[in-house]
Amino acid sequence: MNSLLKEKIGIGRLSQAFRRLGVVEASRFFVQAIRLLLCGLMGVILLCLTGGIVKTFIDLHLLFSEEVEVASRRILIDILILLAVVEIFKTTFTYFTEGRVKVTYIVDTVLVVMLSEVITLWFKGGEMLPYLALALLLSALGLIRVIAIRFSPTSPERIREH
Repeated sequence: MNSLLKEKIGIGRLSQAFRRLGVVEASRFFVQAIRLLLCGLMGVILLCLTGGIVKTFIDLHLLFSEEVEVASRRILIDILILLAVVEIFKTTFTYFTEGRVKVTYIVDTVLVVMLSEVITLWFKGGEMLPYLALALLLSALGLIRVIAIRFSPTSPERIREH
């Protein structure tokens, strides 16, 4: 913005007042602290992902010592949990790089976790009520995902409106 416009709307005086109060420096400190903590969190997530991959490969021995159904169930659940960890990493990385959380990434994470729960219940067998509850929850999450994409602040339609 040019200086005349800044003066007209008072941004220059406001930013000077904030500088005098130390607000700008404090906010920079907190932003840097959050970035540092997020780096640590992303390191932990990567360690969890690496450990989960190693555990999944170790669980491959179950194919030779257990029934194929039991071994496949364990390995499939391990993989689905790893996919949820990947989605959590994507969410964290997006916040780290863009400074905001994308709702679609969070919904994707919950969808992956819920699908792993559905598969776990499916393998266990039993009542239909938990399946119906999970189906309702998955439908609601799917709807939320569609709405989040359709009304995203970065969607081409929304950008053209402004």
